Amino acid sequence: MSKHILITGGTGLIGTKLTKLLLDKGYSVSHLSRKLADVDTGVHTYLWDVNKGEIDEHAVDGVDIIVHLAGANVADGRWTNDRKKEIIRSRTKSIELIYKLMRDKKSHTVNTVISASGVGYYGDRADELLTEDSAPGTDFLANVCLQWEHAADTGESLGLRIVKFRTGVVLDANGGALAALAKPVKFGFGSALGSGKQWMSWIHEEDVIGMYLFAIENESLSGDYNMVAPNPATNKQLTQAVAKQLHRPLWLPKVPAFALQLALGEMSAIVLASQKASAQKIEDAGFKFKYPTLTWALKEIYK
Repeated sequence: MSKHILITGGTGLIGTKLTKLLLDKGYSVSHLSRKLADVDTGVHTYLWDVNKGEIDEHAVDGVDIIVHLAGANVADGRWTNDRKKEIIRSRTKSIELIYKLMRDKKSHTVNTVISASGVGYYGDRADELLTEDSAPGTDFLANVCLQWEHAADTGESLGLRIVKFRTGVVLDANGGALAALAKPVKFGFGSALGSGKQWMSWIHEEDVIGMYLFAIENESLSGDYNMVAPNPATNKQLTQAVAKQLHRPLWLPKVPAFALQLALGEMSAIVLASQKASAQKIEDAGFKFKYPTLTWALKEIYK
């Protein structure tokens, strides 16, 4: 019998593609969502409302593995105090709600939770090579990731296998950070941000999906892993690589850090913080990257 995978955040950029891959491979897939799907995707959707603490009591019935991707987008709007609370609550209260349901339904079959996290866990670390054993940072994004991972880890008391992926900058032409970076480049207005020396630990979206599948299919995998390609790039290197692939010039000076801080406030840390994360641990576990270099990744995306 195929395994049944329940995905939170299943209609997002990563969730949609992971759902398709799992269905193609014969897995049963269901989603936890705030609203029913507009079209028939072949996936059953269970409803929940994290803010109200409501969840369909049948959401975990027959489920083997939960992939927890749900969380408010950190780049949607300035980080007011209310927004910060929502960013954290959407990640932590959601998995807590699922665990509560599992405790209430002792007959559940869930054995694994695979949770997203982020390399923001490490804070701003300049040129330091960051492994999973590196200390966490102290800024807001680091705190988000710490609470996110801690919430997922409480599932160990239920006897679950817990896997946490500290995700880097996901390269996908249709959305996310790459689309935002490439847009001004396409119109000839691209430039590096801040010093341009800050490290951006990137990963191709196909390797993101592949790594989730790897965790689903390898029951020996547990703990935290950096979800990044083996060859990180600086902001300047990434911008130059995108410009080269799009055959566009880069003639503007760097955007000063103070200008970004003035425009974005504390949220400027998303583009100014430096994280040079290592992929060694997941490679040692046996994962093979399809796109280990930036050149290969961008050539596939902009083919």
